Order: sequence, then structure tokens, then C-alpha cells
Amino acid sequence: MSSDYALVTSALGKRYGRGWALRDCTLHLPAGRVAALVGPNGAGKTTLLHLAVGLLQPTAGSVEVFGRAPFEQPHEVLPRIGFLAQDHPLYKGFTVADTLTLGRKLNPRWDDGPARARLQQLGIPLNRRVGKLSGGQQAQVALAVAIAKQPDLLLLDEPVASLDPLARREFLRALTDAASRSGLTVLLSSHILADLEQVCDYLIILSASRVQLAGDIAEIVRQHRLVTVPRQDAPVVAAAHAAIETSYGGRDATLLLRTERMPDNPAWQTREATLEEIVLAYLSQSPEDVARMAAPAVAHEPMEEASR
Repeated sequence: MSSDYALVTSALGKRYGRGWALRDCTLHLPAGRVAALVGPNGAGKTTLLHLAVGLLQPTAGSVEVFGRAPFEQPHEVLPRIGFLAQDHPLYKGFTVADTLTLGRKLNPRWDDGPARARLQQLGIPLNRRVGKLSGGQQAQVALAVAIAKQPDLLLLDEPVASLDPLARREFLRALTDAASRSGLTVLLSSHILADLEQVCDYLIILSASRVQLAGDIAEIVRQHRLVTVPRQDAPVVAAAHAAIETSYGGRDATLLLRTERMPDNPAWQTREATLEEIVLAYLSQSPEDVARMAAPAVAHEPMEEASR
């Protein structure tokens, strides 16, 4: 697989008993992108990240990080991956300085100076025990450790879910700064769409254990339009374009269309859809629709179709 991709999955699946936590997941994440991983609870986001880092073995399909299988080739993959879980796992009895020392001893590519400078800039005392820090400070320490490892791919599983707005903003600023300076690839799972829109340039929508949509955010927004038409015209419009969602109100119907050209009827009202409107429309599709319409997600090629 081309080195242009940091993470590649093909028909990837993980089953527990009779249930699939992830199924038929195919995507290509270009290197150097800051990607948002969006989906409802139970969609398979954490499972995908755990498969990518090699914590789980696939039941079906394959996953590669820079052309290597994480579970089968951990010695080649792990030095290139940074992983930050939602609960920011750290040794609570260690001081911040102890935590950085441990990281330096365990990681051959460790870069200690910037990590210490960043934490001191944030006012986080290096002699303070981690368990005595606030949630936001612990998140910053965990991010500093993940970045000091100098990974090529940084995976973050809901890292800001429990943070207050100020701590979340500071965390995302640190992440953006690190990504812009080093050019690392980031895959960030979160429910907070406003945060993702600020820091991410690539989107992956995961629902019902399958990828619904993936691609450059600016391109995704460009290809979607909201069109309001008389109720009786809705079936005609939906048939002529890729209608993702249709909602009715009074005498009118509003459709989210995936289209390269704007409908040209002057009686219809059209506008560009927001990223939040697009994401929510895709996530509102039933599992049956997701399974039927799921298709591979390949960057810089036409995005996979996902319509009702």
C-alpha cells in the first residue's frame, strides 16, 4: 500500500460472540491529515482505534498502519503510534517529571524538551503528583506524553469528553500546534462536532459498525446542499439526486442532497449545508440503510455513495 496512507483497513471486522463491534470497515486515511472520527455510541469507534494500535486482533479483514499489521508486527508499528484513551491512563502516584522520565526510558524517539516546556508554559508543576492534577491538566500531561513519543500517527479516543470548555480549548490548541509543527497524522474520535470542525480537515463517519462517508471536509461540504421544495416535488428531487435525508414541515419538504450541481428550479430554496447538518443526516440513517449503502472510503477519489 502506498506510503501516502497512514491507516488502511479492508473489510475490517471484530466480533464478540455473535455480535459485531465493527464490520466491513474499509477506509484509507491519508498521511498528514487531522481526521475526525464521528459516530454514535456503539458504532465501533473505540474498536477501530484498538485494532489500529494492535490491542485487538481482527476477526475479519485487515488493518495496516504505514503498510504494517499492528497486531502481527507490533515492534514495527508501535514506535510509530501514539494512543490516548478517554480516561487519560497515567500512573497517579507518579509526579509529572516521573511520568516524562518513564516515557523517555520506554521510547527511543522520545523528545523530552518540548514536552517539559509545554507543560511548564501551561503552569503544570513537574513535581506535582499526577493524581493531584485537575482533569484538564491530566489530559495535557497525557497529550504531552503521546506527542513526545514523536509518533507518525496519533490516535485519540474521546480525549476531551470529560473536560470543561476552557480545558478542552487548551487541549485542542496543543493538539493543533503539534500537528502543524510535526506533520503527524491524527485520528480524533469525539462527539463534539464544533471542536472537530475547528481542528480537523478530514472526516470519517462511522455508524452501525460501518464507514458511511469519508473525505476532505471542505469537499464534503461543497458536495452537499439543503433544498426546500413543495411537498409533492420531494420524490422527484430525491430520485434525481442523492437524497441523504428528507424532512417534512407543512406544505414543504427539505432534502439534504449530495450533488455536484445545484437544482435549477427558481421556485426551490437552496443553501449549503453545515458540517453538523451533514453529519447528523448521515447518522440518522437506519442500520439497514448503512449496511446496504456502505462502500470503501478512498481519499482523492469520488466519495462513497451513502443515500437513503
